[in-house]
Amino acid sequence: MVTDLAFLLGLIVLVMMAYAARHIAFTLNRLFGKQRHPYLDIDTADWPMLTVFIAAHNEEKVIAGCLTALLNSDYPENRLKIVPVNDRSQDRTQSIIDGFAQRFPDRIHPFHRLTGKPGKAAALKDALPLAEGDIALIFDADYIPGKGLLRQLAAPFFDPEVGAVMGRVVPVNGGSNLLTRLLDLERSAGYQVDQQARMNLRLVPQYGGTVGGIRRSAVDAVGGWNDDALAEDTDITFRLLIHGWKTVYSNRSECFEEVPEEWSVRIRQVRRWAKGHNQVLARHWRGLWGSRFLSAREKVDGFMLLTIFAVPPLLLLGWGLALTLYYLNASSLVALVLPVFAVMAYGTLGNFATFYEIVMAVLLDGNRRRVRLLPINLLCFFVSLFAITWASVELVTDRLLQRELVWHKTLRYRSASPT
Repeated sequence: MVTDLAFLLGLIVLVMMAYAARHIAFTLNRLFGKQRHPYLDIDTADWPMLTVFIAAHNEEKVIAGCLTALLNSDYPENRLKIVPVNDRSQDRTQSIIDGFAQRFPDRIHPFHRLTGKPGKAAALKDALPLAEGDIALIFDADYIPGKGLLRQLAAPFFDPEVGAVMGRVVPVNGGSNLLTRLLDLERSAGYQVDQQARMNLRLVPQYGGTVGGIRRSAVDAVGGWNDDALAEDTDITFRLLIHGWKTVYSNRSECFEEVPEEWSVRIRQVRRWAKGHNQVLARHWRGLWGSRFLSAREKVDGFMLLTIFAVPPLLLLGWGLALTLYYLNASSLVALVLPVFAVMAYGTLGNFATFYEIVMAVLLDGNRRRVRLLPINLLCFFVSLFAITWASVELVTDRLLQRELVWHKTLRYRSASPT
C-alpha cells in the first residue's frame, strides 16, 4: 500500500511541476518574447454594426455609470445599439434604465426580463435575438468602458477567423482594503502576463464573459448560447475553440470593474467560478482532444486551462497522501518529495495567477511597491484552495442528487446611482 500511495503522490507532484513550468514559460515570454497586438493599429475603418449588451440584476448602484460611459464612446452612433438587459431586478435598476432610454431613445433599447430561468447566461440568451449586426459586445453593469474601447474590441472581428475577443480587466477599487489590493495583483498577473503570453504563443486566450465580444454567427454555428452553464464565458470559449474559431486577447483594451471587498463575497465568487469551470471540463475535454482544428500545443494548453480548477482538490489530496505516508513510517520518502511538492504547489496556484506572474505584472505595470504584498498572497492561496475544493465537492453532490446549479450575483459597493 505504501508503494501505491507513494506512486500516486509522485503523479500529483508531476502535475504540479507541469503547471509551474507552464507559468514560468508565460512569465519568461512576457519578459523576453515577441509581443502580439495584431489588431491594435486599426483606427479608421468601415466599422460594423455593433450591439452592446449590459447584464444587470439588481444593479442600481452601478448601471448609470456603465450607460454613461457607453454613451460617451467614440464609436459611430449610427452603428451602435445599446441594450441593457435587466434580469428580474427588484431594486431601482429598471427605472434608472428607463430614464436613460427616455433621454436617448435612438441609442438605448432596454430589455426587461421579468420571468425565465435565473442567471446571466439565460438572460443573455433571451436578449441576443435583439442584436443588430453580427458582432455583440458584453459588459457587466459594474464596468466602466473607456471612450475608445468599443473600437478596440470590434477591430479583431475584421479577421473572419475570430469568434470572440477579450479585453483587460482592471479593478477600479483596488485600493479599498487588503483584499482588493491582493485581487488587483491577481488581475494584473492573470491578464498582463497569463492572457497576453497565451496570445503571444498562439495558445488559448480565454473569453471572460465581460469586456469582450462574440461573433453571433460563430456562436450559432457551435450550437448557440448555453443557458445552463454557470461559466458561460468558459463554455463558449471552448466550443468556439473546438470548432476552429479563434479567441483574441487585447491587452491594451482596458476596462474597470469592482472586485469584492469582503472575504465572504470573494469566497462565493470563487466557488461559482470553480463550479462553472469544472462543469465545462466535464462537458468538453473529449471534444478538445478530438478536435481536428487544433495543434498539439493548443490541445495541451487548452486542457491545462480546463483543469485549473481541478488542481486544488488534487493538491489537498497530495497533502493527505503525504501525511498518510508519514504515519505509515515512510517519512524518508516524504522528506524527498514534500519540499518539491510544497514549492511547486505554492508556485503553481498562488492566487489563481502564479507568484512569478504577479512579480512580472508588477514590473510591467510600473508599480513596484505592490510587490511587497506578495507574501500576504499566501492568505489568498489558502482561501482559494479550500473554497475551490468545497465547490468541487458540491458540484459532485449536486450532480448525484440532481440539484440545479444556482448562480449567485456578486455584491456591489458603490453608492446608488441617481435616476
